[in-house]
Amino acid sequence: MNALKPWHVIVLLVVVLLLFGAKRLPDLAKSVGESLKIFKAEIKDLTEDDKPANPTTPPVATPPATPPAAAPDTAPPAALPPPYEGFDGGAPPRT
Repeated sequence: MNALKPWHVIVLLVVVLLLFGAKRLPDLAKSVGESLKIFKAEIKDLTEDDKPANPTTPPVATPPATPPAAAPDTAPPAALPPPYEGFDGGAPPRT
């Protein structure tokens, strides 16, 4: 039902011809072709950059990581002093 039919393509070409005119169509096609050529060249460069280069030096083996030493037992944190008299814990004032 949503397939592109041949008469859709014909209507689309007529609209493009009316919008751009017969004189500008060759220039438009040329610029689109050049843009595609540049785009393909850039894509090719990007894919070549992704390939790893042949390393001249062998990779250096890293020593295995040692687990961190257990922390010595420390004293529990010091107790906090009691709140001053009249401290309500930041509650809003009573009315």
